[in-house]
Amino acid sequence: MYEEQTLRYKDLLILKTIAETLNRNHDMRLMLQSTLEKLLELTGLKTGWIFLADDEPIYHHAADHNLPAALARNDKEPLRGEACFCLRLYWRDSLNQAVNIIECERLHDTATQSLGDMNNLTHHATVPLTICGERFGLLNVGSPGKEHFSDEELALLEGVAYQIGTAVERTRLLEQKEKLAVDNIARYIVDYYNSTNEVTRHIWTINNLRELLLTVVLNIGTYFEWPTVAIAVHQGNRLMLRALYDNENARILNESRLHLEEGTSDIIHQAYREQSVCQSRGTPFAFAALQSSQNMYSIAIPLQKQQPLLENEPFGVLLIGRELSTFSELEIKILTTLADHISLAMERIRLYDEWQDLLLSEERNRLALDLHDSVNQKLFSLSLTAQGIKELLRDENPLVADGIGDIQKLSQETLSEMRTLIWQLRPYSAEKGMLVSLKEYASKIGIHVTLQMKDDVQFTEKVEKTLWRIGQEAINNVSKHARTNRATITIKSIEDQIQMSIIDHGCGFVLEQAETKLATLGISSMSERAAQVNGRLKINSTEGKGTIVTVMVPRLREN
Repeated sequence: MYEEQTLRYKDLLILKTIAETLNRNHDMRLMLQSTLEKLLELTGLKTGWIFLADDEPIYHHAADHNLPAALARNDKEPLRGEACFCLRLYWRDSLNQAVNIIECERLHDTATQSLGDMNNLTHHATVPLTICGERFGLLNVGSPGKEHFSDEELALLEGVAYQIGTAVERTRLLEQKEKLAVDNIARYIVDYYNSTNEVTRHIWTINNLRELLLTVVLNIGTYFEWPTVAIAVHQGNRLMLRALYDNENARILNESRLHLEEGTSDIIHQAYREQSVCQSRGTPFAFAALQSSQNMYSIAIPLQKQQPLLENEPFGVLLIGRELSTFSELEIKILTTLADHISLAMERIRLYDEWQDLLLSEERNRLALDLHDSVNQKLFSLSLTAQGIKELLRDENPLVADGIGDIQKLSQETLSEMRTLIWQLRPYSAEKGMLVSLKEYASKIGIHVTLQMKDDVQFTEKVEKTLWRIGQEAINNVSKHARTNRATITIKSIEDQIQMSIIDHGCGFVLEQAETKLATLGISSMSERAAQVNGRLKINSTEGKGTIVTVMVPRLREN
């Protein structure tokens, strides 16, 4: 899985870099040339060329890089001659995805006629260039000795071709705007693509989901001058309204309550359920924050996780509302392209977070091993040495023996705390589950835990890991400060919340007099962990009666 995530993350970085390269040029030839060179550099492929094609038999050679001498001869005449097998497939509508070209006529004829050095280039991959379902050319890439491209490589090339198609269409429209006296509709289309480009340009540098959602709704609302933009994301078993732009203000939300009669649905849930673009006007929304926008012309566009060679996985909806009219077919095509960019950016952030978690887990494991192999062993040796010296000096010098005894006691306490720390550094085991893991941890540090779960509560992976870390810290506090070896952990559902409580009947403390003590109990770290899953932490303690640590997090239900 680690290698798969690494390869997927690398592919996303390539797509990000290609997008940045495409955005640097508005001249068609310069854009295609620089993008082809960057693609070959990032993938390690050696040569490539691009054809732009009209109706048969019209085509022209638009860009190339690092051609073999035989193809580069006579001002690249082999690329400007008669049509080849690739182009004939293209004109017959038989080339709809990236493919391996086994017998390329240009390569074969040039090699067999001994017209120059082909540098062992015998095969290439061909990818159709399309935008909104319309084809306009071919991308060909290859390397000396490479006879086959894997499905993953072809899927990546299709993603790059899709980006090139969007950029070429945008550039064509810009060229039309500069060279022709276009009418108002054409100008509006150009502005649409410009606004789309501005939105996508901002999102590729963001590595935080909240910031991404806020930036997307703000930029769409600002650049397109639309009054309402929202994003709903599927979490757990329901859609959550996570970001909203209205009244010229963007904000992050976490709204999940439905405000419709049972059995009814709004266009947001309809678009997610049917995985199709939906439009409406005057129909109510399921989210209270959108009620003021229900009289607008609204469009809901699914957001999908892009999975090469597999069916795309839905994970959210982009909603846009305006006052003037329904959205045209052309607008829907452009907005669907924009939604694909947003989906890709969200997936990149998800993979980035997983990458960070993997790195953190590796570092925790490394640190735990280092502590166990070095500090832990030395503390154990120190304790044994102190015990031996104390026994030797017990009769000869009792005062020194008592001092050595204090050293031994301190080293044993430190050793115990070190073992607790090493246990805390161990990664969370999702296979065992949170409650079993907490009970095991408590047992290791001498605390007997009673578990009580009153409902069949389902957690997301992130919430479960967060509750595990908070429970771990709370149990550790019981061991260190409560003067008891017993605790109770309860988990239950309260309306739209999940509540976990860690209860002890130890010595307790007076909250008003314990600001310094709270700092030593790790309260701030527990509160920060709760906030990361939109939860909150509460401490109740009574001197002589014990302490209750309560954490509340949102509960996710079915739509």
